[in-house]
Amino acid sequence: MVINATPGTVSLEVLAAASTKILSGKVLIDVANPLDHSAGFPPSLSISNTDSLAETIQRAFPTARVVKALNTMRADVMVAPDRLAGGDHDVFIAGDDAEAKDVVAGLLREFGWRPEHIRDLGGLDAARGMEMWLPLWLRIFLKQGDSLFNIKVVSG
Repeated sequence: MVINATPGTVSLEVLAAASTKILSGKVLIDVANPLDHSAGFPPSLSISNTDSLAETIQRAFPTARVVKALNTMRADVMVAPDRLAGGDHDVFIAGDDAEAKDVVAGLLREFGWRPEHIRDLGGLDAARGMEMWLPLWLRIFLKQGDSLFNIKVVSG
């Protein structure tokens, strides 16, 4: 398994350094978002509407098994969903490989995600909407900060 948690603007370059041979057959969880910070904050998307970063990665590395997941939340919630609303919220996955999505769902369950909160949105084209969520999320976060998310700090 490979997790792409790079800035979306350099994801292809970083993954190319790993090489197609290394990525071949691997489940690649794409956590990155194509955020363009060139005009300041909040960023816009460098890819949107008719394409997504996840789809671009899949085309560039056709033998990788790309699944978009975990890109719609803060890093601390990704691996400990109970930090937000006691875990009563959803995580989305999208991909064209059913077995790869099953592997990712298994990892999410290990992180503490409840099965009923793991939402399979279908094919990798659903990553477009998942990535489009980020500009809205950043605007909300900018206005409300952590108080909006009611983050419970869990030690250990």
